[in-house]
Amino acid sequence: MTLSELLATLPDNPRVVVTGNHATPWHVLGLVDAALDRYRLWALNGQPGLPDREGVELETSFVGPGQRRSPRLRYVPSRLSLVPTLFHRLQVPDLVVVHTTPPRDGFVSLGVEVNVLPAAIEAARAHGGKVVAQVNAEMPWTHGDALVPVDHVDLVVPADGALPTAPSHPIDDDSAHIGSLVAERVGDGSTLQAGIGAVPDATLRGLTGRTGLRIWTEMFSDSVLALEQAGALDPSVPIRSSFLFGSAELLAWVHDNPRVEMLRTETTNDPARIARNHGMTSVNTALQVDLFGQANASRINARIHSGFGGQTDFIVGALHSPGGQALIALRSWHPKADLSTIVPMVEEPLTSFQMSAVVTEQGVADVFGHDQREQAANLITRAAHPSVRDELWEEAAELGLA
Repeated sequence: MTLSELLATLPDNPRVVVTGNHATPWHVLGLVDAALDRYRLWALNGQPGLPDREGVELETSFVGPGQRRSPRLRYVPSRLSLVPTLFHRLQVPDLVVVHTTPPRDGFVSLGVEVNVLPAAIEAARAHGGKVVAQVNAEMPWTHGDALVPVDHVDLVVPADGALPTAPSHPIDDDSAHIGSLVAERVGDGSTLQAGIGAVPDATLRGLTGRTGLRIWTEMFSDSVLALEQAGALDPSVPIRSSFLFGSAELLAWVHDNPRVEMLRTETTNDPARIARNHGMTSVNTALQVDLFGQANASRINARIHSGFGGQTDFIVGALHSPGGQALIALRSWHPKADLSTIVPMVEEPLTSFQMSAVVTEQGVADVFGHDQREQAANLITRAAHPSVRDELWEEAAELGLA
């Protein structure tokens, strides 16, 4: 069967789910876009270059730069752990296009991006949909839930090419200081979840002197490799994640590495499973945090900017973990918007709340376990930028927090 013949079997206006983030199967996606007049394109954290034209509806539960501000965006709010439920019940795929390794011993590997794809494949197959694999000899072979039986794939399309890698940026002084403050709260033997970016990177790199650390995370980058090389990780425990993005060195390290276990989102982001990890430390960020301890990490001026992602999943899981903690780390002043990130009350829909502490370059404001007035006082005196503290005290009084 050719790709054209396979696409001809799809219903009108089919839902097409593709690998998102930084492993998009661009070659096959281009062929699909050329062949279909209209379809719904579901991609997690869609990158620049996604087809965005009349006839294409962009669907997602986490908005990426290739979807943001599109008039054809259809954002479906969902915690990442529940996206597989969407595929099985409410947003069933008609076609799933994945980016994989070439076959080996009856399997292909999803490589750097597992995430919600196993659920998408299962939902498509259960409802008569099709699965196409763009196979790439340069995709790292990873283990765990990354392995997909070849007989679950209807068509294989070869298309070799280098994967994108993360640009290397120096860690600025504020990020380094925030990272050091977070790292001070992490003891030997803790389990870590942190994303990509200057603050998470600085945090993990500040832990190279620890021992017995474990990784249970939604995604990881080169900072985990730095921990491994420093001997800070427990060698008896696999590094567990759902997707990754980093340097060429990182891609080479994960290739066929039994230390790295790639898991499906239902596993990595299940709050109950997260809670089973000892000393689970979740490090996330936000656009704003208010005096009630509520965080907005999703919207700017009511327009969707990203989504819930895994933040809520990991905050809940970490707080239920023995010795666990959920941290929101951010700068006290937003450099682009030129505004305080600590605000009286978030006016956008919330992403999360009830974190253990908020960490900025100003200090650490403990939140969980304190009454609302203590929470507000801690945020003002220890996390907010000095230039807005007087104003925040006035607002706190009006809100009954002072």
